[in-house]
Amino acid sequence: MHFLSANQIRQLVDCEQVYAAYRAAEREYRQRFTGAMAWKGVSGRQYLYRKKADVWRSLGPRSPETERSFEQFRAGRAVLKARRKSLDSEIRAMAPVNKAMKLGRVPWIAARILRRLEREGLLGQGVRVVGTHALYAYERMGGVHFRLEAVATRDIHLLQDSRLGLSFVTSELREAGLIGLLQAIDPSFQPTEAGSFRAANDKGFMVDLITPMLRNRATHATPRSDVPGDLAAVEIEGLTWLENSPSVEQVVLDDRGYPLTIVAADPRAFAIHKSWLSRRDDRDPAKRRRDSAQAEAVTTMLAASLPHLRFDDPCLNAFPDDVRALGAGLVAAARERLEPDPSWDEE
Repeated sequence: MHFLSANQIRQLVDCEQVYAAYRAAEREYRQRFTGAMAWKGVSGRQYLYRKKADVWRSLGPRSPETERSFEQFRAGRAVLKARRKSLDSEIRAMAPVNKAMKLGRVPWIAARILRRLEREGLLGQGVRVVGTHALYAYERMGGVHFRLEAVATRDIHLLQDSRLGLSFVTSELREAGLIGLLQAIDPSFQPTEAGSFRAANDKGFMVDLITPMLRNRATHATPRSDVPGDLAAVEIEGLTWLENSPSVEQVVLDDRGYPLTIVAADPRAFAIHKSWLSRRDDRDPAKRRRDSAQAEAVTTMLAASLPHLRFDDPCLNAFPDDVRALGAGLVAAARERLEPDPSWDEE
């Protein structure tokens, strides 16, 4: 782990501010100005119609009020379009600088998936990032970069909230499901087998849809897609702790230098969960070592950069006491790693 320089942090903050303005403009445009507005003649009179989601609805006959609504719609949309275009140009100008300053970290294909999930209203609202890709959010929280071996991965894990289904904004994805979303980004994405929780593209990048293991199947059932051939979330033990812990939202940069948002589990919950995984005898030994290394990296970052985020915070009460107690050991080891060696000059 190494800390970002003052120049790197300044560049990140500048880019985040521009991206925040872009997201606000984009959000306002989608809420107020998507679709169309037009006058239509009906039985010899003109009526103002508004189109949303391919449906035209009358706003009333032509009058000073409807004329004002039409002008406000037309002028407001033009202003927001111009603002989006200007902010887009700023982001494009910043991207090569971000890349040159080695700030871009998230793999391009993962970034495209996360942007589309956000556009569909799913990121943080039914789906959040767990696993290695969450480390990019924690890097930004601490103003650090983890070692490349800690973040290198060719898959992304999406945690589906066991209490919610995947509700898409656009009608075509409501009919195509999550696999349709992935194929809109890269047509080579396919489920690894029928009814699988995993999709892979022809470059070997994989997307896993996972969900907590249910305790009471009599009253609850894992939400399933109604789309034939869609991914089906696999139930995994221990994920209920992450589902019921807080989440964090961070703006990060992809490996081309462009911004995106990651919503991930709280870094303390991540560290505790990874430490618990590293102690499971039924887990692959190589994965256990990686789990342990990631838990140590995140806890060291927290101890160095965010010491106010305590592992005894009541927000982590979703973990059983014995599992949550792992956090104390992680913190003690992290503080020891950060302490300077008092005996460096002794023989």
